[in-house]
Amino acid sequence: MIETNGERPYCHAHVDPLAGLRTPQDPPWDVYLTGTVFLDIIFTGLDTAPVRGTESWARGMGSSPGGVANMATALARLGLKTSLAAAFGDDHYGEYCWDALEQGEGIDLAPSRTVPDWHSPVTVSMAYEGERTMVSHGHEPPPEEPAPEHAPRARAAVASLTPGTRAHWIAESARAGTRIFADVGWDDTGRWDLTGLADLEHCEAFLPNADEAMRYTGADCPRAAAHALTEYVPLAVVTLGAEGAYAVDGRTGETAEVPAIAVEALDPTGAGDVFVAGFVMGTLADWPLADRLAFAGLTAALSVQEFGGSLSAPGWAEIAAWWRRVQSVEDQEPAALRRYAFLEGLLPEVTRPWPLRRAVPTIGFRRSA
Repeated sequence: MIETNGERPYCHAHVDPLAGLRTPQDPPWDVYLTGTVFLDIIFTGLDTAPVRGTESWARGMGSSPGGVANMATALARLGLKTSLAAAFGDDHYGEYCWDALEQGEGIDLAPSRTVPDWHSPVTVSMAYEGERTMVSHGHEPPPEEPAPEHAPRARAAVASLTPGTRAHWIAESARAGTRIFADVGWDDTGRWDLTGLADLEHCEAFLPNADEAMRYTGADCPRAAAHALTEYVPLAVVTLGAEGAYAVDGRTGETAEVPAIAVEALDPTGAGDVFVAGFVMGTLADWPLADRLAFAGLTAALSVQEFGGSLSAPGWAEIAAWWRRVQSVEDQEPAALRRYAFLEGLLPEVTRPWPLRRAVPTIGFRRSA
């Protein structure tokens, strides 16, 4: 296992991981996704979970676009042309999230829309002891404000599956040649019935966590669950938390397992979304399965060392700085270093010293004259 320590830098560095694969006939977008954008308010540095009837003080706080914005930002920072369809409130929170994604991250919001008189969903996240507790509030957007009926052409799309429902755009996009990567949330019905995930039949890959995978398959271990899932989807990827991740390609029988990177977690918000983004990027770049798993795990590990979901997603400069740093750490396991040697040809030169923290953002600072 690679050991890392200290803080990490943040600066945008443009790397196109698909440069050698692009042709004039390509779709305009690398990845399309749709979902709900939240305003996330994150408190960190809590010693314990909040206790009823008391007041807790946090040593750190940040604000950022959350929800589906976590994955959209992670994809864009990895150099993928990303298009997002989402509803935004016409309040200050909605304006902030729109500007942060479109202007700050270069995400295409042409399929998105602003909903009049609809306030933005909000999540307050409290991080402590490597875990988090969240409280959310929001309303469904008005029925006259549906998601776009037809998704834009893209190499890939990320779909969040909902038990018992179908999303028309998933089947349509799959028929048009878009590669669909699916994740899933907690099944509030308690049925955990794979047949209820009807759109799974259109997906190339399914990326649940270990608990979700075992509940859906009835398997007694996550690795067995991954094998069982290949009866429903060609590629199953199961995240194992501190143990890393395990994947099975049912088309070839190939398996891969990569251990996690040891980090000190500040805030785990959005780490699963960052993992999916890293895996999607590696897949579109035609990397070997084990390299895709390793890269996804690395991006997720770097993300938990910062505030928030979208703001903590690493870019190529941060990945490069990490790689330069871990090679200088004494007593590093040679095998662990070789696991990430495939990054050498991709990473930009980094001139900024390690460590360098990004500024912690908030909303509404006055501009200096």
